[in-house]
Amino acid sequence: MPESGVNTRGSTVGNGSHGCDCDVLVLGGGPAGATAAAVLAQMGRSVLVVERERFPRYKVGESLLPYCYFPLERIGMIEKMRESSFVKKFSVQFASMDGRVSTPFYFHQHFDHPAAQTWQVERGEFDRMMLENATEKGARVLMGATAKRLLLDDGRCNGLLVEQDGEIFPLRAPVTIDCGGRHGFAATQMGWIVPDPHLNKVAIWTYYRGARRDSGYDEGATTVAYLPDKGWFWYIPLANDTVSLGVVAERDYLYRDGKDLDAILKREIQANRWIADHLEPGRPCEPTRVTAEYSYRSRYCAGDGLVLAGDAFTFLDPVFSSGVLLALTSGEQAAHAVDAALTAGDVSAARFETYGADFCRGLEAMRKLVYAFYDEGFSFGDLLKRHPRLRGALTDCLIGNLSEDFGPLFKAVEEFARVPPPLLYGGASIEDSEAAALSNT
Repeated sequence: MPESGVNTRGSTVGNGSHGCDCDVLVLGGGPAGATAAAVLAQMGRSVLVVERERFPRYKVGESLLPYCYFPLERIGMIEKMRESSFVKKFSVQFASMDGRVSTPFYFHQHFDHPAAQTWQVERGEFDRMMLENATEKGARVLMGATAKRLLLDDGRCNGLLVEQDGEIFPLRAPVTIDCGGRHGFAATQMGWIVPDPHLNKVAIWTYYRGARRDSGYDEGATTVAYLPDKGWFWYIPLANDTVSLGVVAERDYLYRDGKDLDAILKREIQANRWIADHLEPGRPCEPTRVTAEYSYRSRYCAGDGLVLAGDAFTFLDPVFSSGVLLALTSGEQAAHAVDAALTAGDVSAARFETYGADFCRGLEAMRKLVYAFYDEGFSFGDLLKRHPRLRGALTDCLIGNLSEDFGPLFKAVEEFARVPPPLLYGGASIEDSEAAALSNT
């Protein structure tokens, strides 16, 4: 097999392997997949990660929330993070268009724990570290392998049809976990993708070298800087004097003068004084990129022999940097559910109902906060002026402590903004005729 790009431990599945001597197939080696693989390997399960790309590879989404600490700690990543060159992050702040900056949300003022200091990461390096950690735990990795489709038998998933180096072959296992990212491999094949029409944005981003950073504790802060019509910038300081800069807004707003990405970014930079001032001494050092930041959730979190995690299950607008946290959390929770199902000898969809319910419960808190952010009548300042006692609950949500009861917080938020009802899907596909119709012949 070609070199995988990670330090794999034990044997690996080579080209043309028909079958798979493993308990679990994990599709995708990003944060969700690497976490699920590490957890299951630590439990003594044999795991094969199927990854389309060769690491390290580029990925956007660099800012970690404090509550990433706990799943990272449980898979043995914290010391590796401390030894890395990643920029330390202590807070998040919000900048108005005229350059005024909110009082930062300093994590340590609310949360007296080592997790109050988190990191701004280069995803290529972070993801490589995560996948290498999984192999150190005993997981195997098949790099440069593209999943063509799920292998289904009367609606039950029993593996993947994979292509590597021009050869197509099946890999079979009792359970497959789709952690393959935003293209939603399994959910797309099964017809499960449900977009959130109210969170349908466009993101345009690049990287600057030599841009300004704030001093002291604020040097590594994530800054969310406002634009008209509830658009916003992210400004994320990275290592090597680099800053990740992106703008997120409605398509019609961004493309009102044309679709030249560099021209759009240059125009929007001038619309926020804080962003313009901080970028003034810097220069772009990477191409400008664009993606649709539409939010979605799979109608189901699982089917028979199949579990979804990370962006393969759901994607939420990135305004509060929740992406990696949701990937780590769902990867870990899915892995525990899979281990329990294998122990019980029952990998039917019903075994994963609790996983879906527990994960979606936390996800809904962050989704409500995202909705409030985009509401014209809402601001954090107004909320806390009227309800100062809720600063702690708001900070808990912002740092990713999603197991809390946020009922009082969102009751107060409703005074300023629409708070959406929870989505009534995301559970397990206990009886799904669509899956059976797609089974192999």
